[in-house]
Amino acid sequence: MSIAPDVALCSSLSASAVCRCLACGSVQLRPVLNLGIQPLANNLLAESDLAQEEPRFPLGIQVCESCWLVQLTHLVPPVDLFSSYLYFSSYSDTMLRHAAAAVETFRGRLGLDQGSFVVEIASNDGYLLRNFVDLGIPCLGIEPADNIAEAARSVGVESLVEFFGSECAARLVEERRKADLILGNNVFAHVPDINDFVAGLAALLAPGGTVCLEFPYGREMFDRNEFDTIYHEHVFYFDLTPLVPLFANHGLEVYEVERLPIHGGSLRIWLGHQGYHVVRPVVAELLAEEEEAGLRRLSYYESLAERVVALRTALLAKIDEIVSGGRRLAAYGASAKGSTFLNYCNPPRGMIEFIADRSTAKQGRLSPGLHLPIVAAEQLENRQPDYTLLLTWNFAEEILRQQEGYRKKGGRFIIPIPEVREV
Repeated sequence: MSIAPDVALCSSLSASAVCRCLACGSVQLRPVLNLGIQPLANNLLAESDLAQEEPRFPLGIQVCESCWLVQLTHLVPPVDLFSSYLYFSSYSDTMLRHAAAAVETFRGRLGLDQGSFVVEIASNDGYLLRNFVDLGIPCLGIEPADNIAEAARSVGVESLVEFFGSECAARLVEERRKADLILGNNVFAHVPDINDFVAGLAALLAPGGTVCLEFPYGREMFDRNEFDTIYHEHVFYFDLTPLVPLFANHGLEVYEVERLPIHGGSLRIWLGHQGYHVVRPVVAELLAEEEEAGLRRLSYYESLAERVVALRTALLAKIDEIVSGGRRLAAYGASAKGSTFLNYCNPPRGMIEFIADRSTAKQGRLSPGLHLPIVAAEQLENRQPDYTLLLTWNFAEEILRQQEGYRKKGGRFIIPIPEVREV
């Protein structure tokens, strides 16, 4: 079963308004949160780019009252988002540790060995698959951004530059074989044609094989005011409730689910062809939790907008207090979530001096929208602003540890999510 998206062109360049649910096709879509017209969150600029108008698109979310899937109100074509990319997972120590631990879990639970075949969709710079390479387990990365795939190849990870879907899956089965394990970390929410993507998973997966998908948990986003998780790349904001019928339409079933702390709260779901795995009680338990929490009621989603407005008001008041008191303010983390956060809150120009970031691919560029200069992480201690707005709050523990020198000299961090606080 494949349901083609029903979209209508809007007036903002090539963005398209979503008029039907991208999963079930229902027209029962209800607006939840409008974050305004925003630039692409990973479109970091060079100085020379400022001579041209920066592309901006509507950014907001809506919920389907038929299947309860939360999704964007407007889409930007994936080719505009992912053909060249500046997010390298290997710059995060937290992500490297998380990936290494996950590989050990997969190998142990699934009995993977040199005779197995592992495929990762959106494999980035090979930060995860290189662990399989070290173990001698055959693997393949599928990555749409050529510059990122090249980085993966440099560490020994075979990488195919392509968007994944049913056609890609059919060709891989013909040219190679079906996969014992298919991984998709923080990619499932990025795919507009979700039915074609899931059909591809079903086609590529070997009988008795496992698909493991990991993504930010939509319920955590709503409960913790994590509105900065919303950007044009994230088409969907998943709970388990709408996923069970979606997978069933393609002959797949969820047999295990884990809640993980990473990225402010994520789900890792394990699924396979129907009838091949014992479905564990935790699946029904989480579905019951979501039902009790109100995820099938519109009122649950409507409360987010008011809380987000209140958070913006508190943040702007804090910034004004800092700057009017003669103190200096910077930011840390030139991330996609940081772009959404800053462009929605829209602090007056000049109040934030720069954004520090570890990624050398981002340094020397300008942030989307506000055009703040991005500098090396070491510059935070060198320049010593009084306060630093932590945009990558989901890696707070790691960053606070790295910036111990800055903090010992009196520097303070402002963590904005789920509420504004100093550390």
